[in-house]
Order: sequence, then structure tokens, then C-alpha cells
Amino acid sequence: MNIREQAAIVTGAASGLGAAVARALAKAGAAVAVFDRNATGAAAIAEEIGGLAAPCDVSDEDSTEAAVAAARARHGPARICVNCAGIGSGALIVGRDGPHDLGLFRRSLEVNLLGTFNVMRLATNDMAATNPMDAGERGVVVNTSSIAAFEGTPGQSGYAAAKAGVAALSIVAARELARHGIRVASIAPGLFATPMFLELPDKVKDHMTHGLVFPTTPGPPEAFANLVLEIVRNPMINGSNIRLDGALRLGS
Repeated sequence: MNIREQAAIVTGAASGLGAAVARALAKAGAAVAVFDRNATGAAAIAEEIGGLAAPCDVSDEDSTEAAVAAARARHGPARICVNCAGIGSGALIVGRDGPHDLGLFRRSLEVNLLGTFNVMRLATNDMAATNPMDAGERGVVVNTSSIAAFEGTPGQSGYAAAKAGVAALSIVAARELARHGIRVASIAPGLFATPMFLELPDKVKDHMTHGLVFPTTPGPPEAFANLVLEIVRNPMINGSNIRLDGALRLGS
């Protein structure tokens, strides 16, 4: 798909991977709606790139429907949807204080998995109603999984389970939405220099970076954004979950 002059939605776009994607899409000529529950951060990124700030909790049905409607009213139906909204969670299944808090596990699923599906279902419903472009294409969705989906380390049960669900969505959604000319793919990033990683305790960060092969430092969010652009542009990327991890394999 040619990105120029297309409407795009990016979730979690007030910082980290989402902000990098919003900037990259805007630079490529897209009209970008910046979705994030951090209204101040969303407004700052939207002002920087000339986009629309749409405060949104992706796990909340009404909030997300309102944000999608606002984006549609400003830019038209989105042809590009990139889901980067996510939260980390850390707790052992059985810890010093007893069993894993069920609410913490549930919240990880609500934001990372249900939130991704929530935005995808609404965005693709709009895409399906648009006129087809070259080769019958109507839109592209890029979701964010994680290598933790495949090599989750202790304390990541909620996050790993949610991100595994996101990876599994790719082929199902790609097959279902093919009749509408909509492609779906996901990216499974390794360690990236985002607030989610940088705000971890030094001991945890040192443990996580120990297995880095090359490059030996966490990736820049711009590298993630570059892959998003390639997925949007490349018509053969569909139903895939692409690892972007510098050969990192998480240990136990």
C-alpha cells in the first residue's frame, strides 16, 4: 500500500514504539490519529506530527468507539491500523505473599490482548466499507506481540499469555479479513528502548539484556517503526508474526 494520504490509527502512540510509528507514518505522508490514554502525551505527539489526538483506553468499548469515530470524522476511515498500546506486568504465579493477583493478570489481558482486538475489530469494520485500491486492497493492520509470547520468563505469565494471543490473532484475522482485502500481521519485538523497559529496576534490565547477541543494546523504537512501514508497503506480508529481536532468546 502507498502510505501517502492514507488515514492511520496508532494506539499507544504517546510514547515508545507507538510514538515512533506515528512519526514515521506522518513523515511518509499519512494522516495519523494518535490513540493513548495519556491525553497530554497524545496531544504533544499529535501537535508534533500534525495529526489528531484521540484520548482512549483501548480496553474500554465506549472510549475506543469514540476515538475511532473522532479519527474517522477528521481523516476518513483508516486504511492503516497499528496497535502498540500495552502494559507490562510482573508477578510470580506463587510468590512470597501467596498466589498471583487475579486482577493484575486480568488487566494485562484486557489491555494487551482484548485492547488489540477491540481496536482491530472497529478499524477493520471501517476498512471493509471503503473502496478497494490496487489489487483489491482496502487496509492493513499491524499488531504488537512480543518474544515473551514464546520465551516468557518467570514473572511474565499475564504479559506472555496476552502477547501469545496477539500473535495467534494474525493468521486467524488475515484469513477472515482476506475477503475484504485487508492484511493483518504482527511484530514480536525483543528489547527496545521504550519507557516500559527503561523504567524497570537496573537489576531486571541487566538480566534481560544479558542474552543480547547483536546489536548488544536495546533497539531504537525507530527500527520497529521501519518494519511497520515495510509491512504496510509490502503486499505479500500477511498472516505473519515477525520477530524483531537481534537474535535475542529469553532465558529462564
